[in-house]
Amino acid sequence: MDRNALRLLLLSLKEGDIDVEQAMGRLNNLPFEDIGVARVDHHRELRTGLPEVIYGEGKTAHQIVEITLAMARNQSNILVTRLDPNKASEVERGLEEAELKGIVIPSRHYDASGRVLVIRSNRFMDKGRGVIAVVCAGTSDLPVAHEALATATLLNNRTDLILDVGVAGLHRILAVRERLMAAEVIIAVAGMEGALAGVIAGLVDRPVIGVPTSTGYGTAFGGVSALLTMLNSCSSGLTVVNIDNGFGAACAAAAINRPRQTGKPNASAP
Repeated sequence: MDRNALRLLLLSLKEGDIDVEQAMGRLNNLPFEDIGVARVDHHRELRTGLPEVIYGEGKTAHQIVEITLAMARNQSNILVTRLDPNKASEVERGLEEAELKGIVIPSRHYDASGRVLVIRSNRFMDKGRGVIAVVCAGTSDLPVAHEALATATLLNNRTDLILDVGVAGLHRILAVRERLMAAEVIIAVAGMEGALAGVIAGLVDRPVIGVPTSTGYGTAFGGVSALLTMLNSCSSGLTVVNIDNGFGAACAAAAINRPRQTGKPNASAP
């Protein structure tokens, strides 16, 4: 349940469309619902603006289906990350079986490149001040970029994916500078030596979040070289997340992109 859903519920109660018991029934699973395989945090979006996300790696398809159904009953947008294609097929079969039993599952899309399953219960509603640009150094970095893109979009942000602009050809990044400057926040995804994030941070006056990827040969050390390059960049203000963490970068970008609340504190408050 997000803030808009809670507001509509309270308005329905105020207008007499539902009674107190019905309202209590809707709120019964706040702040969390114990479904046996997990305790689903339905209250998270109200607290933080970001809904609970299902981390697919290490969970069985059955566990993912059960958590998904609990979130769908609560009309939440759902994101399953690190979901490999074989497990995704099992999850899809489980959701189809639930639909045959009369359970309503919203529209869904599986991105095999980003290994993410997106289930949208609520229509897209732009919640950002501007666009989040996801910039990818090379095609090999696309899986992490797609994870970031899917996450930012599900969190109701406009996005712009900019592909294959790594530092081996600096003219490519210069050619898209106008698109970079049009963004409110930039996520720079790069493996190998990871120099792209620092280059972009030195070209724009926008927040830049670097995502080192595990792409690269031997001394790339599974992304450690890219991580250290980004952490040691001389470009001011560059923020860096963990290796291959497109999801975390998108959550940070969404928080930066979110408009501030306009309400002012009570002057009489201590």
